[in-house]
Amino acid sequence: MIKTEVYPVTEIETNCSYLVDEATGKSAVVDPGGRSDSLIKKIQSDGGKLDYVMLTHGHYDHICYAKPLADEFGAKIVTGKHNNRFLSNPSLNLTAKHFIDMEPFSADILLDDGESIMLGETKITYYYTPGHTSGCGIYVFDDCIICGDLLFRDSLGRTDLPTGDDYMMIQSHKRLKNFEGDYRVITGHGPFTTLEYERRHNPLMGRL
Repeated sequence: MIKTEVYPVTEIETNCSYLVDEATGKSAVVDPGGRSDSLIKKIQSDGGKLDYVMLTHGHYDHICYAKPLADEFGAKIVTGKHNNRFLSNPSLNLTAKHFIDMEPFSADILLDDGESIMLGETKITYYYTPGHTSGCGIYVFDDCIICGDLLFRDSLGRTDLPTGDDYMMIQSHKRLKNFEGDYRVITGHGPFTTLEYERRHNPLMGRL
């Protein structure tokens, strides 16, 4: 089982998740778009070691602090194989558009659709869910989904940015809707939700 804590980062309050496998204490951070002093102190108090820095997609507000965080705590950077090019392309990750200085980097572990990594004794599975960008993916473990900007409470991610695609967004929402059972959902921004709530109330998912 994994315990999750969420630290809002950046001026648009990206939900940056801190994951700790309860059996082993192994830990990871998902989508560190900016520095959080509170998160840094928490990692240090838990032993000062991270196994992974995991990225759902390649926009600046989800990746800007990934490399510094990984370097500071000895972590490997993980993302989907279709997302890696975003990490080094200022036009795709939108750092150029927002005049943000970020050194290009590359992930250490590239996951294909349905592949998993182990965080301690807990399996985390990656699913490729393009639409918001062509590199988007989600992480699923226990009863939790970390979905980046694929899904928001009562809403969905925008598709008007580079490589966004309306059709692929619909297909990814359809795939998510068809997961068996219910899940807690940590969204990329804003309030958390559950998959069953979105099945019932999300305007896109309800039409699928």
